Amino acid sequence: MPDWSYHTIFKPILQKLPPSFSREFIHRGMSLLSSSRIGEALIEFLGHMATSKKLEKTLFGVQIASPVGLSGQIDPQLSGLKAFQNLGFGFIEIGPVSIQGSASSEELHIDLKQKQISRNPDLSIMLTTVKKQLHSVKKKKVPFFIRADGNSTEIEQICEELLPYSNAFIINCHTFESANQYELFQKKFNKPVILSCSAEQIEKLTYYQPSGILLEGFPSLDALAAIRKTVGDNVPIITSGGIREPADAVTLLENGASLVMLGYEYVFAGPGLPKRINEVYSHTLPKESVQIHGWLWYWLFGLAITIAGFIALFFSMTAIILPYDEGFLGIMRSDILNFNPAILYFMAHDRMTLSGTMISGGIIYMQLARHGIRNGLHWARKAVNIAGIIGFLGIFLFIGYGYFDWLHGLFWLILLPLFILGYIKSRNAKEAPSSTNLFNHRDWRWSLIGQLSFIILGFALTVGGLVISVIGASSVFVPTDLEYICLTPDLLNEFNERLIPVIAHDRAGFGSALLSVGLLVLMLALWGIREGERWVWWTFTIGAIPAFLSGLITHFIIGYTDFVHLLPAYIAVILYMLGVICTAPFLLMHRDGSHASDA
Repeated sequence: MPDWSYHTIFKPILQKLPPSFSREFIHRGMSLLSSSRIGEALIEFLGHMATSKKLEKTLFGVQIASPVGLSGQIDPQLSGLKAFQNLGFGFIEIGPVSIQGSASSEELHIDLKQKQISRNPDLSIMLTTVKKQLHSVKKKKVPFFIRADGNSTEIEQICEELLPYSNAFIINCHTFESANQYELFQKKFNKPVILSCSAEQIEKLTYYQPSGILLEGFPSLDALAAIRKTVGDNVPIITSGGIREPADAVTLLENGASLVMLGYEYVFAGPGLPKRINEVYSHTLPKESVQIHGWLWYWLFGLAITIAGFIALFFSMTAIILPYDEGFLGIMRSDILNFNPAILYFMAHDRMTLSGTMISGGIIYMQLARHGIRNGLHWARKAVNIAGIIGFLGIFLFIGYGYFDWLHGLFWLILLPLFILGYIKSRNAKEAPSSTNLFNHRDWRWSLIGQLSFIILGFALTVGGLVISVIGASSVFVPTDLEYICLTPDLLNEFNERLIPVIAHDRAGFGSALLSVGLLVLMLALWGIREGERWVWWTFTIGAIPAFLSGLITHFIIGYTDFVHLLPAYIAVILYMLGVICTAPFLLMHRDGSHASDA
């Protein structure tokens, strides 16, 4: 559940429900989705959660992909364990685990004004329940740090039974009476033991030589620096809680913390917080120069589509019917005009909307190549490849009714080598994106509404393109089309039996182009909206204009103004305007600028 859906749709609804019910509803739903490969692929498609390789580090004998972990407070029943492995976390805390579990039921209290969550203390989850849940995880993607609770005998039993599932154990520092007892415990289980304590108890731990230290609460920077100086650089320090926005996590990581765990604040910040922290922290690390030579071929691919769109626009505004069309039909343009001028206007409407869509698509391709792939961004290359391949497959729709003109074939042959060269020469574009968004400020919150609008727009265009493609390859017309032409398909066939195949060819071609552009808009909205990415805003703003102008103005020029027929276009314009307005302050922000947090 990305931030753009969580904050705008689900959070306002869930806040009206009992807290425990809301949490379990979300966790179980996400885990159900994560239980299949299709669900995992959908989560990755929506969030593009893969972290930068620069963030990887080896601690406690395991590789950790991200310095951001999840506290056991967030998922005490482990109902969301499968899902949280796919949300950008580098590790997950399990527990506290006790032999019998808590005698009392959990009571959650949420203070929306103070953005705080309180819970009855000393709660734990039963050992047998934890074992069952961990056993159900078929594919373990991140390390599990298991927090054991109880007396020393109970803790040993817990660690023994959960040993196969654990990468490290978290144990309260009061458990051990001496350094010797701690050392014997660690040798017995041969697993890293992380001691949980407060900042005031650090001096005591220097005698233990722990595998790591977990600091409860949000330590001051002075305290964190003092702790780091006391324990040295070789002992990992993990902080738990107190992180409301990316700036909090980055500050801790830059001042001595090795890893950070998100606590209750995560509920208010939203599920995108780990991804935002990863991207901001990645931005602070040294950058490697990446040379992607294939971006130029992708850019030329987009340029060719744009030029072809302008050529098609010119012909759709003038001759409409080209000589090879007349050759296939066996009649002249004047014959169609004399029979029913609305037929020619209708064909112009299809061809003009196609040309505008091609121009918009070409602009987006060029922008993704120049600003995304050129900088090695994996998501930009993925977007171009998905949309490009779908666009090429659309060629088969052109011949669904038996008409394939040579100009489309020539255009396809020009585009294909450009796309293939771009694909081959850009294979090293594997960089994860970085970000400068440190705060949950007002511009960020407004951008979520704009992002949601663009995502709905992209999804609607994609579905619309698919529907039009199917119609073009099957029934060809919708009822409002026949009302405008004032003819039935049978009457059209009586006039010229090859006329419907030509119209179907145009319609299927437009549907294919709209499907490809819809995917571009959808993926750009899902993966590209980050603070200061000015090029993304300009791509949305300028890129959409040709498609909207050609699609709307054409209908009014030819008099095809049926409200039901144009309603999808009106809704698309509203979504576009909402997206442009709401994302402008966030996307047009200077990358080196900052906002004070007003969260």
